[in-house]
Amino acid sequence: MRILVAEDLYLLRDGMVRLIEACGHQVVATAATGPETLEALRTWRPDVSVVDVRMPPTQSDEGLRAALAARAELPGLPILILSQHVEQLYARELLADGSGGVGYLLKESVFDADHFIGSLERVAAGGTAMDPAVIARLLTTSPPERGLAQLTEREYSVLGLMAEGLSNQAVGRRLFLSESAISKYTTSIFGKLGIAGDDDTNRRVRAVLAYLNQP
Repeated sequence: MRILVAEDLYLLRDGMVRLIEACGHQVVATAATGPETLEALRTWRPDVSVVDVRMPPTQSDEGLRAALAARAELPGLPILILSQHVEQLYARELLADGSGGVGYLLKESVFDADHFIGSLERVAAGGTAMDPAVIARLLTTSPPERGLAQLTEREYSVLGLMAEGLSNQAVGRRLFLSESAISKYTTSIFGKLGIAGDDDTNRRVRAVLAYLNQP
């Protein structure tokens, strides 16, 4: 994959670059400020980008704003946002355009190499990768919308793990169920949420967005 790394802390940025390249991927550019990030996203159009929320010049939300601006110009541009803390508003803004290819992880996730690289690969493929802590915060502050209220407790658990970006096989391992059983649950979830179509990846993204982007 061709990857952009946007992070103002040199040690963390360099560490991510080394990890990504050690895993066989190419870092095409790095950025240390919000404006640099937006310019790099426009210029390189990478397969996926890792972007810190808080970057110079003001250390507020320049990274996120650069990511949102780039996705507005280049719909579906895959972006994985990193944040030191769970920021509910940032997660909702990232999901607001209703498309896939997005992720939101806490910075501590970078220290789990397999999880971090796996998240990058899922986002690059048009899926989602959400930190469980982000999901928990979103769900504790919003009541489920009508479609989600129809789900059984087990279906809701399956959808929650799908939101983390897990495959049916991985969800099955987590819940001690067979992959075929998870497939039946996902089919039921799609039906109750009114999500039609033949593209399973697209349906999963739409279901996850419904789960995370509750009003």
